[in-house]
This record gives sequence, structure tokens and C-alpha cells, in this order.
Amino acid sequence: MTTVNGGVSFWYAQSGVPTPRNPLPGDTLADVCIVGGGYTGLWTAYYLKRAAPNLRITLLEQHFCGYGASGRNGGWLYNGIAGRDRYAALHGHEAAADLQRAMNESVAEVVSTAAAEGIDADVHTGGVLEVARTPAQLARLRAFHRREVAFGEKDRELLDAARSAARIGVAGTLGGSWTPHGARIHPAKLVRGLARVVESMGVAVHEDTPVTALAAGRAITPYGTVRARYVLRCTEGFTASVPGQKRIWLPMNSSMIATEPLPPEVWDAIGWDGRDLLGDMAHAYMYAQRTADGRIALGGRGVPYRFGSRTDNDGRTQAATVLALRDLLVRFFPAAAGARIEHAWSGVLGVPRDWCAGVELDRATGLGWAGGYVGSGVTTANLAGRTLRDLVLLDDGQGGATELTGLPWVGHRVRRWEPEPLRWLGVHTLYAAYRGADRREAGGRSAATDPVARIADRISGRH
Repeated sequence: MTTVNGGVSFWYAQSGVPTPRNPLPGDTLADVCIVGGGYTGLWTAYYLKRAAPNLRITLLEQHFCGYGASGRNGGWLYNGIAGRDRYAALHGHEAAADLQRAMNESVAEVVSTAAAEGIDADVHTGGVLEVARTPAQLARLRAFHRREVAFGEKDRELLDAARSAARIGVAGTLGGSWTPHGARIHPAKLVRGLARVVESMGVAVHEDTPVTALAAGRAITPYGTVRARYVLRCTEGFTASVPGQKRIWLPMNSSMIATEPLPPEVWDAIGWDGRDLLGDMAHAYMYAQRTADGRIALGGRGVPYRFGSRTDNDGRTQAATVLALRDLLVRFFPAAAGARIEHAWSGVLGVPRDWCAGVELDRATGLGWAGGYVGSGVTTANLAGRTLRDLVLLDDGQGGATELTGLPWVGHRVRRWEPEPLRWLGVHTLYAAYRGADRREAGGRSAATDPVARIADRISGRH
């Protein structure tokens, strides 16, 4: 059996790619127009409609809900958020700690809301295990653990090599850091369930409807214009395809593979009984989950960026990337060396120039946005949706300021990315530096982070 490449993602392999809902039928009036049918747009619609059932909400999606990162990600519902340390530097430690606490709570919010709405998304709350496999990674892991505890994660555990391997048998593990604030999900089941729920609440969901222009009070499509007091851009990695937004966020490419279901003897060797999410401390990091049907789904950066901020063709992935991810799988789990790779796919995530996620509503124009999640969007999108809800209701006179509207990521602005070819050269040079640093650290030259990686972090604005 050959590897299925693309087809949007493995998560659609069993149920099939959905038939899109009807496109926008013509010019429409609404109170809120949401552009983008991924997690951010759907959560925003859900919380707005639940809080203010009187609002007329129209959601526009250019393909089908969940076509982008929401239907292709690694199924990591966890409490990481892009830019927290930078927000601490800008707004103070306590403000950033409030943001982290909101993220911790958002993990539980997604789990409880999915259950309450009858969305079966293969949720398993097993926490997140980050592992170190080189001395340099171990030093970073310990520093990472200290930072997380300092930002309020008192329930996080630092594990030695034996305790880490007891959770997941990753070859060569030197130590780990585990948090309970994480759950495995099936991404496509969650996004499809959300779309079903918001539609049943009275939100008008139109798919196969690309937005060709955004302006104050309107979203223009080939089929008509939606006029609304609030127009919210929730397009994440596909933001560069919106006219006028090409350099706002960089569409970073991430790729994944999924094995065939593994036999009991392989799971006996690996363990992973707690179904923790798995990540590591490499510069070009990996992420993985044990799926509900007994596979390993594993991802990492393949070709990180396509010239001109282009996105992929329905998730199709280069052969060299598939081979690299398989090599990573075998290095982590030698017992899975004989496993067939059944599916490979890719998707894009939004990366701001300073690597900080953000959310904003311009009260003068009614234009709003949320995104720039840098790979942490499954949970962050939920927090963003609730924050956009509060910002809209505050401006509309149906609510007041809340804890969420006061978080430091609200209203954050950042400069645009450089024009081409500087953008392409910069990103590919950056990840070449990270991969080289990982190779040198794996060689055990030093217990300290490779100096090239430290320079790359400073230049990129990543840290």
C-alpha cells in the first residue's frame, strides 16, 4: 500500500473531504461578518451567538470549514501561546501570567464545550510531555520548566530520564517536563462539529466563498457583498491570500505523517499508555500524538516557507519531507521502524514578524482580527474567539470590559515581514541554521545551546 500524500490531511481520510455548503447567494446584511471557517472563526461565531442570540452573523469560508490548519494540525490542545515572554517584557510579568492562566483555562474550556455540544473529537486529556535527547536540549528543558512554573504552572512536573521514559519510551531520553494542561484531539472532528453547532444556532455559514476584498463595513466576494458593522478576519495561515495582507503574517509550512495502526507488541515497547501529547526541545522541533485508532501521527518543519507566501496544494508534501519525518519517527521509536506510513500532508500556520499571537478590534472601523498563533492555534483560537466576542459586545453596548479584553495580546501591533526575496532567504536561512544547530548538539559538542541557534533566535525575533 502506497502512502497517501495530501488529500487535505489524514484526519479526513476516514470520513472523506466534506461537500461544501452553499456559497453566499448574493448581497447580504449582517451585524457581524466572519471571514474564515477554521477554529478562530467558528469559536467566535459560537460564543457571539450564545451570548447575543439577536446578532445576525454570516461566516464566509473560501473552501470548506476546516480546510486550513484547523483540519490539518497535530491535534495538540495544549496551553502554549506564542509570544508570552515578549508580552512579559512589554507589559510586565503579571500581565503575561494572566495570559498564561487564560490559556490553561482554555484547554479545559474546549474539552468541556465539546462534551456539552455533543462533539466527539476523540478527546483524551493526558497532558503534554516535552522531552530532551541531548545535553543541550536538557539544559533548555530545565530552563523552560523554570519559566513555566514562574508563570503559574505549579502543577508542572520535571522528570528524570527514567520517569520520562515511563510515560513515553522515546529512545535516548535524558529528561522531560510534563504538564496536565493538554489533550489529544481529532482536529477534523472538532472543526466539523463546531461548524454543525454554529449553523444549528442560526449562524449563516457559506463555503466555497472566497473574499476578494475587506474594508470597513463590508466583505466583498464574487457572489455578492456582506455589509456588517463588524468584519472579523480569522484567516490565520491563509491571511497572505487576502488582498492587502500579504506581508502581515508569514504562512509557515508544517508537515505530518501518520503510521498504520501499530500492533500491541510495538505499543508494549513504546508505552504511551497515558496518551500524552509529545514534543521535544530541538530547535526544529517535532510534535506527535497517539491517535484514537492506535497510530503515531508525527509532524515537524519540512519546507518551512514557499516563495511569495504561497500555500500548498491540498496538503501535498514533498517526498524528501516525508522521508525526513519517517527518519525522525524511527529515531524516536525504533520499535516502529517496520511501520508503514499511510498518510503524509502539510498545512500552513500564521507567523507574525515578532512571533506574537494577537487579537484586535478597531472600534472606529469595526474591523477585527485574531491569529498569528505560530503553531499553537488549537487552544489559542478558542481564547481568541471568546476575546473577539467580548470586544464586539463591549463596542456594541451589550457588554463591558472583561478579564479577556484586558489581556496583553489585545491590540498588539507588529511590523510587516520583509518583501521578497528577503522573506524567502531569511526563513530558509533561519531553518538551515536551526537544523545545523540540532545536528551539532546531537553530536554532543556541548551542553549549551549552539551559538548559531542563539543568533538565529535574535535575528528572527523568535525569542
